[in-house]
Amino acid sequence: MFVLAELKDTIRITPEQFSLKLTEAIQDEINRKLANKVLLNVGLCISLKDLVSIGDSLILPGDGSSHTDVIFRYIVFRPAVGNIITGKIRSCSREGVHITLGFFDDILIPPSSLQHPSRFEETEQAWVWEYPLENGEKHDLYMDIGEPIKFRVSGELFEESSPIGPPQKEGPSTSKQTEVKIPYKIIAAINESGLGVLSWWDQNNQEEEEEEGEGGEDDQEEEDLNGESIGDGAYEE
Repeated sequence: MFVLAELKDTIRITPEQFSLKLTEAIQDEINRKLANKVLLNVGLCISLKDLVSIGDSLILPGDGSSHTDVIFRYIVFRPAVGNIITGKIRSCSREGVHITLGFFDDILIPPSSLQHPSRFEETEQAWVWEYPLENGEKHDLYMDIGEPIKFRVSGELFEESSPIGPPQKEGPSTSKQTEVKIPYKIIAAINESGLGVLSWWDQNNQEEEEEEGEGGEDDQEEEDLNGESIGDGAYEE
């Protein structure tokens, strides 16, 4: 789920930071520049791991800052396809189920990757798995907001995003809205046994344990009855 990415960049250190050690100033600047940002085809940057090499520092004409070529390793969130992760349901829409990990929200389970058959309830704004019962009926299992959910990563989507500039004033005849691009999105699936809302499988396990417990009590009663008859016979002798 988390990987180490080796990156190279030219780090600019301002004169206000010259009182710090060079390595400390470089580390602070790298984290300020990359932490919680998405790099195209790399992933979501989390934190600096270490510095691999530091080149010579140069001061360019007309600029009092130093510029240093640095190679470093950064901890990046980029789960591999096939990884199984547990998150929480953030919201539901006709587009699918939206999942959050707390630090990353752009995870989508499309309708085709939900358990089959599933339907979207407009009034509840929730997806529902129509779980088939042995008697031919169906039991509705809701995907409620905040529920822990286990999913498998089935794909990823990177999209290059660039600054869009200041918002434009809308005239009386123009109502054009600027579409916000998501730089990194994870596509997930739960249409497998054991995946989905955790409470679904907890309920199934509890029902199975209760059935086994009832069967165990019946066996114990038979053993007790057999024990009593043997005891009575021994007493009569």
